[in-house]
Amino acid sequence: MKTLIISTLVLLSTLANAQTTQWGYDDTHAKVGFSISHFGISETEGKFTKFSGTVLSDKLDFSDAKIEITIDVNSINTEAPQRDAHLKSADFFDVAKFPSIVFKSKKLTATGKNKYKLIGDITMHGVTKEITLDVIYKGTVVDPYKNTKAGFKLSGTLNRNDFGLSWNGKLASGEILVGNEVELLINIELIKK
Repeated sequence: MKTLIISTLVLLSTLANAQTTQWGYDDTHAKVGFSISHFGISETEGKFTKFSGTVLSDKLDFSDAKIEITIDVNSINTEAPQRDAHLKSADFFDVAKFPSIVFKSKKLTATGKNKYKLIGDITMHGVTKEITLDVIYKGTVVDPYKNTKAGFKLSGTLNRNDFGLSWNGKLASGEILVGNEVELLINIELIKK
């Protein structure tokens, strides 16, 4: 009987602390982008145009947020169709085998006013690794259609080799074609459901 009472109290405590306010991604006002070195002298930028997921958060500053996002790798767009086709091939993302990139948050820690460190697991190309992103909470508004929206800017880096995305080549002078460090540039607008 004592065990049942303790189990019930633990369950009630968990339910009381669970987030119930659900937010979705407004994909018309969001960008999941990246930048990577090209020939060691410039940067090539791109983005994924299709993604979905949810954010659960009850606090006004989103400090209790639980975040999940699934990115459609086939939606990659670097504004060069031939390059996009190569990125989708087995040399890079291999979208036939690994059509999605998934991020799930584990911890969100405040580092200043409206600033956070977001730790989570990202699964890409069949490999899961923990990454840390810098987050800036830009605020919450009600739009002209009476939708409640919240904005965020996220940034961070990852090494593509950690995920088995290691194709490369060299110029005659020795410079590599594609850098290994990928800069993540993400602007997100959430809409309250």
